[in-house]
Amino acid sequence: MADVDPVGGIWNWAVADRIEEAVVRSAISEVLDRPVAGMDEDADDSAVLVDVFHVDGDFPTMIDLYLVPSVRSETDAAAAVAVKLGAAVLLPDDTLNPTRYELSEPDGTRRSVHVDEAETDEGTERRNLRPCTGADPACAVASERRAA
Repeated sequence: MADVDPVGGIWNWAVADRIEEAVVRSAISEVLDRPVAGMDEDADDSAVLVDVFHVDGDFPTMIDLYLVPSVRSETDAAAAVAVKLGAAVLLPDDTLNPTRYELSEPDGTRRSVHVDEAETDEGTERRNLRPCTGADPACAVASERRAA
């Protein structure tokens, strides 16, 4: 196997349940097959740094991952974590549409969705999950929906 970039990315997820940090960290560690450390802990060079905090809304558990190795795609990792947590995981999709996300369900299903966001002192709250059908005003005018 070729050398792997040890700093493959920063991932930002939201979970559709209030889940304790220890449970989140354990699931991420299993899925990425790496040690996981909190932001305020001393960690070895192979550890993924994870910040877990809670907000209001339909996706109250926020997960920020830092120093993620590029050994697995974010969408595959999020789907596996959703299964382990038994809760849906919301992550940004690869479009530039700010309300469109990919939702990984606890059964492994993935789909494009929209949510409404509100910035608060505690973080971004996400509510009003709906499927991406093209009928959503933000989605209907998005470049990925227009014919080339």
